[in-house]
Amino acid sequence: MYAVIKIGGKQYKVFEGEILEIDKLQKNPGEQIEFGEVLLVVKNGEVKIGQPTVPGTKVTAKILEQIKGKKIRIARFKAKVRYRRVKGFRPLLTRVKIEKIG
Repeated sequence: MYAVIKIGGKQYKVFEGEILEIDKLQKNPGEQIEFGEVLLVVKNGEVKIGQPTVPGTKVTAKILEQIKGKKIRIARFKAKVRYRRVKGFRPLLTRVKIEKIG
């Protein structure tokens, strides 16, 4: 059984028991959270497609921790003037465990 859910403008294919890293949510570790924007559910070969969401279906997850992701490097360059700058940043992420689909 799996579902496709929408979190923060992105779509994720999730399974029960899966650990997922998503953009930071303003919640504390240990809290339960429900995602109501379920776009698709597949259970025992039966596919339910939402228009735009599947009514009455929610995905329950538990927040495990708030972390920083891998460093992303950004380079700026201007031709012919020897201008080069490299910056980096680490995005803030929330690690969640999918507990229940349904």
